[in-house]
Amino acid sequence: MKSTDVRIWGIRHDARNKKASYQVRWKVGAEPFSRTFRTKALADSFRAKLIRATRDGEEFDTEFGLPESMIEKAPSMTWYDFALKYLTMKWPHAAPNTRDGMNEALTLVTMAFLDNAPGRPTDQLLRVALRNWAFVLPGPDDREVPPEIGNALGWVAKASRPLADLAKPSEILAVLDTLKLKLDGSAAAAETVRRKKNTLVNALKYAVDLGEFKENPISAARWQKPKVVQTVDPRVVANPTQARSLLCAVSYVGKTRRSRGRHLMAMFAAMYYGAFRPAEAVGLALPDCTLPESGWGRVLLHRTRPLAGKQWTDTGEVHDDRGLKNRAEKETRPVPIPPQLVAILREHVETYGTADDGRLFFNERGGLVASCTYYRVWHEARGLALPPDQVASPLVGRPYDLRHSALSTWLNAGVDPTEVAERAGNSVEVLFARYAKCLYGRQEIANGRIGDLLREYE
Repeated sequence: MKSTDVRIWGIRHDARNKKASYQVRWKVGAEPFSRTFRTKALADSFRAKLIRATRDGEEFDTEFGLPESMIEKAPSMTWYDFALKYLTMKWPHAAPNTRDGMNEALTLVTMAFLDNAPGRPTDQLLRVALRNWAFVLPGPDDREVPPEIGNALGWVAKASRPLADLAKPSEILAVLDTLKLKLDGSAAAAETVRRKKNTLVNALKYAVDLGEFKENPISAARWQKPKVVQTVDPRVVANPTQARSLLCAVSYVGKTRRSRGRHLMAMFAAMYYGAFRPAEAVGLALPDCTLPESGWGRVLLHRTRPLAGKQWTDTGEVHDDRGLKNRAEKETRPVPIPPQLVAILREHVETYGTADDGRLFFNERGGLVASCTYYRVWHEARGLALPPDQVASPLVGRPYDLRHSALSTWLNAGVDPTEVAERAGNSVEVLFARYAKCLYGRQEIANGRIGDLLREYE
């Protein structure tokens, strides 16, 4: 609450004290205030400042009884102190992969916002100290820290610049530019830059909430952000013939050594025929599947197992265990699956059974299939199924591209986009923005139809 109704009295000499003292008394609204000084000169100076503030039209704070220009502000916290505070607030509610990205962004900004204080550790040691100790919970105060890490973090605490400096356009622009680079100095991917910037934006929003800034400093920064590609590259999309060849090739990977590919073929088939995300396929369990002897079946998706890393999950496991992407925690998504996938899953269960918790796909120890494992299998399968020119192309370069291929197939089959979006777990807007792509080789069919029409008029 502010007030400009200020009344200032003269200086009063307090003769009752053994030491001479002089008191300035004034009112802000109905609230009386006073300040005592040891000398009349100090009291006169303070009273003159109050009078000058009233003449200049300054508003007086009713809590302190002073104009804003005379309120002693506490020194701004450093960026490092603020980053630790933000991390503590954000960590409990963040997903493991979000924690990882947040940690990376805070590390980059912290290293870019340090003074050149003496005794600076090496950049490598600073990154290890920040990434593995400072910006992880439990933090360094709750763990036994190696001496070199403790010394590095102590140096960071002293060398970190004031948070308030980010209000300067030149400083915030310099920090944003560091987000464009990888550790080796090369340009980072546009999507990576976007995620790091979002972390910084959210952190500074929290600083606004704490009263450190009146507005987010980034909002006034004229920064050229890299353009993020929102659409799927049509070159990665496989047609049904290519997809079947790839799935067949997967079953031949590691034929002489534990049949690595055959064990995972059904998982890749689920990504293609059901358009499942890899994390959805990894967590797929038999109780969630309806697999009739003939006809279409159904999968009720409600669980994903994305790879995150032990230090980011609350359980200490490598994989997170969470609900569906972009949905409430216990929300489900029913997905009809075609007879081809039903038959593949039935054969897989008959051959390999399930893990102890009912999962269809598991490693030799019954655990979750690691992404590095199925990536290696997929890389080998491409070499077996595709001609050399297509192996060198982006065609289905990643397992996730099977999902892109599936959704493009459904759209080209004339399935209603609303139904496709529902099965895929996307909004219709995202579907059209990302997945409405032609199948590989579909352009030749379109060209033929256009050519036939033109020849009719020749």
